[in-house]
Amino acid sequence: MKKFYLLIFAACAACNTQPDQNQKTPEPETKTVQQTYTTPQLNLDQANNLAQLPLACVNQEYPNKLSQTLGEAGDLKEPSVLHPAFYGCFDWHSAVHGHWSMVYILKTFPDLAEAETLKTYLKEHLTQENIETEVAYFNGEHNKSYERTYGWAWLLKLAEELHTWDDPLARELEQNLQPLTDLLVERYEEFLPKLNYPIRVGEHPNTAFGLSFAYEYAETVQDTTFQNLIAARAKDFYNTDENCPMSWEPGGTDFLSPCLEELNIMRLVLPEAEFLDWADAFLPQLKNTDYELAVGEVSDRTDGKLVHLDGVNFSRAWNLYALAKQYPQYAHLKQTADKHLNYSLPNVVGDDYEGGHWLGSFALYALKTAHR
Repeated sequence: MKKFYLLIFAACAACNTQPDQNQKTPEPETKTVQQTYTTPQLNLDQANNLAQLPLACVNQEYPNKLSQTLGEAGDLKEPSVLHPAFYGCFDWHSAVHGHWSMVYILKTFPDLAEAETLKTYLKEHLTQENIETEVAYFNGEHNKSYERTYGWAWLLKLAEELHTWDDPLARELEQNLQPLTDLLVERYEEFLPKLNYPIRVGEHPNTAFGLSFAYEYAETVQDTTFQNLIAARAKDFYNTDENCPMSWEPGGTDFLSPCLEELNIMRLVLPEAEFLDWADAFLPQLKNTDYELAVGEVSDRTDGKLVHLDGVNFSRAWNLYALAKQYPQYAHLKQTADKHLNYSLPNVVGDDYEGGHWLGSFALYALKTAHR
């Protein structure tokens, strides 16, 4: 009997191993082919289009967000009275980087269709008298932290662009701007030693962004004291950081990437071997050639906050381009930068004023970095 049961068990086992005639043979696994992107070119036609954005807003006084602290009733004045150099484009910092856009486009494309109009606006706004009024505002009792540090950073970027433009107009404008440039360098030098903790947000106060633009200015004008202060503070803030939560980005109204802004300032201040070790610990996934970073999707470009996500695409792009150009280990990230730039660039010209008053500068800076 025992032998009989063993035979039955063996037969059943054999039956269970027979192939099921109704079972489908699994399809061979196919590897997803990633879409490839081309790097947009900043040519004369593109520059003529993008020039329309600062042209449209540098003299547009309203609507206006002053972000003003009132000390008394007499402080209530028209934006063009308070800020005769930078009153357009909705707010002070956007007016500043609107002027940067005009300088960069003129410097890069002297045959621009609106070249003479741009020069006229620059000469009208960046006069010695207007800059003196701007300095007086910053020296006001309640304005010590005005535009800290986002507006400060863009003012230094404007000064840097003028400094590197070989043109008589640039020398005149740089000289006129110098008192405000010097004042904001002093403000940085006062503020940075007192900042105990970096500000890690995706909007204006982001410390790493402000440090990066300031460092590039200091490097360009060879202000080694300022450059060394920025480098020291960046290392104090970020040297021990690991595993930045990139998957948390972007926030709903971000126009900067906290992780990539931090990566960028450390790229600027650390020697190669130190940076590569630090980056491996900070964002190890970037070394993966299959790493995917989704673009920031904009649901409503008429919403002044939601359109910030076009900005995050541009700022991510310029940080990734800079990294990919400097270090071959990250060359594959150029495709990610291209993807971000291609998503948002078609939406800039003709956009609602909520984005149009500032996004052109971000697009231009991303394009500049792509082809630097």
